[in-house]
Amino acid sequence: MDSEGLARLAAEAADDRKAVDIRLLRVEDVTTLTDWFVVCSGLSDVQVRAIARSVEDRLEADCERLPLRREGVTQGRWVLLDYGDLIVQVLTPQERSYYDLEAFWGHGETIHFSHNP
Repeated sequence: MDSEGLARLAAEAADDRKAVDIRLLRVEDVTTLTDWFVVCSGLSDVQVRAIARSVEDRLEADCERLPLRREGVTQGRWVLLDYGDLIVQVLTPQERSYYDLEAFWGHGETIHFSHNP
């Protein structure tokens, strides 16, 4: 699966746990850090951790991919899952507003994920 497909799968997994304002940011043309970011919000620490777990479980089950690095799970206010060509950030609304990743990476393409039942 290519990195865009991986990003879309991560967004679907986040949506399964009712993540809020899911955005896919294509940054492959503006950084060597990664190809895609998936940024979304959970409304509580518990939901942030559940969303992150859902993403991990889906990417492992469907793609046999494990994160290279995982940060923030213990606190639950923000979680970073680094898959190399994809970085998933799950944050509470307060943390998301503070870090404002969409503005920082705004020179890349932004895709708003919408659930298709």
